[in-house]
Amino acid sequence: MTQIVTRFPPSPTGYLHIGGARTALFNYLYARQNGGKFILRIEDTDQARSTQEMTDAIIDAMHWLGLDFDEGPFFQSERGDIYNSYVDKLLETGGAYYCSCTPEEVEEMRETARANGLKPKYNGKCREMGLGPGPGRVVRFKTPLSGKVVFDDIIKGPIAWDVQEMDDFVIRRADGSAIYQMAVVVDDAEMGVTHVIRGDDHQNNTPKQILIYQALGFPLPKFGHVPMILGPDKKKMSKRHGATSVMMYKDMGYLPEAMLSYLVRLGWSHGDDELFTRDELLEKFSLEGLGKSASVFDMDKLNWTNSHFIKTGDVPRLAGLLGEIVRSTTQFDPAPEYLEAIVPLYQPRAKTLKEMAEQAAFFLHDAGALPYDGAAVAKFLTPEIREHLAVMASRMEALPAFDHKSLEDMAAAYLEETGLKFKALAQPIRVAITGTTMSPGLFETMEVLGRERTLARFRKALTL
Repeated sequence: MTQIVTRFPPSPTGYLHIGGARTALFNYLYARQNGGKFILRIEDTDQARSTQEMTDAIIDAMHWLGLDFDEGPFFQSERGDIYNSYVDKLLETGGAYYCSCTPEEVEEMRETARANGLKPKYNGKCREMGLGPGPGRVVRFKTPLSGKVVFDDIIKGPIAWDVQEMDDFVIRRADGSAIYQMAVVVDDAEMGVTHVIRGDDHQNNTPKQILIYQALGFPLPKFGHVPMILGPDKKKMSKRHGATSVMMYKDMGYLPEAMLSYLVRLGWSHGDDELFTRDELLEKFSLEGLGKSASVFDMDKLNWTNSHFIKTGDVPRLAGLLGEIVRSTTQFDPAPEYLEAIVPLYQPRAKTLKEMAEQAAFFLHDAGALPYDGAAVAKFLTPEIREHLAVMASRMEALPAFDHKSLEDMAAAYLEETGLKFKALAQPIRVAITGTTMSPGLFETMEVLGRERTLARFRKALTL
């Protein structure tokens, strides 16, 4: 049985975006599930726009998502001689020819065709002229004059393309460099790619590539074209819909496992299942589950997915990731064990790690530098209430143990003694220890803060 080989071939002219990451994921899963190979190929033939920075960013994003590749990265910019050897082969066998027509002449041909109600394309002027190499001359593929290109798309089913819709397209530029259509076929054939799974914006390229495969005698891979991802307005996903770069989601506090679980559902389904671990994806993914219609990117659904993986995540790992965000966005450098105590307070409520970092910011301040909400102070820290807080502070200081149960028992005893309702003291205590009216449970929060920090905040609140 032939080994399954898939590939992901991004162009380093920009960051890895959501659509590209989904395509990479589908290829990765199919290869892994079948004991095959997953190849990373950097298609950097556009040297004017390709940068090392973008290449590094794409590879970083792949590593963050855990889409490890078996071979590569290969760089098309280093394979020009290989492509040209195959262009020369087509020239020798009559499958291609030199063309001396200028871009202006070709555009004039297209305008003439349009004016006559025909398909705007190159008219084949140089097709049978037998030209050799020369300045400004390109090489064109000799497209058959009649017939159809037919292939069975993995996702969309049988697709037929009339060759009369195509022209003799360029496969080598005048500067001697091969164009995309040529390079991608040679690469996929030489690398043994068996399945080409990609976005359906490439579907129009497939007939041309199949003709090149056939002309060079290469076996055809199976093609599958995944419908695009749309924004909530049902238009092509773009920056106006939010972040499109994968690594921006890392910076925003999303977990890679959540991104994988959400991305795979944009175009693939497995019954009514909505959430998948990596192991579950490797077990359940199938090409048969890929859908034929476009998917809509929904931030609310992504947030729901991410909150699930935060809720069920490993606390030390989440604390480490939270620490990265805190250190990169603030001047604080909290101890790992302190963060590990904070994380469980927010696991049931945080949608992202960045949100967790923002909500937990009060834990990181010294009492003297803790920012207070002036309106909350004025409303809740009245002179009468401060007297109660002062008594409670002294009782907390005397507690043998400073934990959730001890604090709760002390508060209950004080409320019974004074006849106060808990709600009379809850918000004043919250404002005293956090500076705001929002926090996790009071006693859990004080336990994590610890006796020293909590008492320091009580004393600070009494001076406001």
